[in-house]
Amino acid sequence: MTETPGRRRAPGMSTADRREMIVAAALPLLMEHGSAVTTLQIARAAGIGEATVFRAFADKDELLNACVAAALRNDHVLAELDAVPLDQPLSARLTEAAATLHAYLHRMGAVIGAVQGTRHRGEPGTPGDRDATRDREAAAGDREPATGNRDAATRDRQAATADRGPASGDQQAATRARQAATGDREAATERTYLAVVRLLEPDRASLRLPAEQLAAVFLGMLFGGRGVPGGVETSIETLVDVFLHGVIDAAAGAE
Repeated sequence: MTETPGRRRAPGMSTADRREMIVAAALPLLMEHGSAVTTLQIARAAGIGEATVFRAFADKDELLNACVAAALRNDHVLAELDAVPLDQPLSARLTEAAATLHAYLHRMGAVIGAVQGTRHRGEPGTPGDRDATRDREAAAGDREPATGNRDAATRDRQAATADRGPASGDQQAATRARQAATGDREAATERTYLAVVRLLEPDRASLRLPAEQLAAVFLGMLFGGRGVPGGVETSIETLVDVFLHGVIDAAAGAE
């Protein structure tokens, strides 16, 4: 029998590899569609059935958490920063670094914004998402113990996860995912900071302040410039020039 075009049988791979494949397909869709993206769209982009998504992830929320964690990872950014030649002028090194970090920030912000938008709006999902939810709820019902008060068990679960969103799904796993994302963010920040220190190191003797302090200032200028009132955009070249030479025109000050 001919398979449906655009869909293939999920390749034999570990759960971790399958999760990574699904996240890779989801990230560009989150950036393109934001909170409107559905698990069905993600499944089609990955070339798998929607049911395979829910075999890899407990629910859509867990998938979104995995997308945030992936967006926060900056291994590729560090590789690009490490590849910046240290024998070129400092201004060129910092310009290249700023361009790399700006692209990373854009991707990270788009993904996190899309995920937050989904949760703030409390979207019930598309028909595909709702069908998958009903399937999972039915499966959960089959797993309920035959004895005991099911209503009491439900209230216990809701009490244990109060103020943490819907009672359905694995809330403990979601909490662990959020904690892991926080740890990933802190580690990514530290590694990025050390990469910028490395770029400043060749000129340490001529710097007004320690390279470690200037790296923090540079990253503060780059990261803090997002969301400036009035939509003012500062070019990377201007940011690097102000960082290196200050805000006073040397020629005007000499007059």
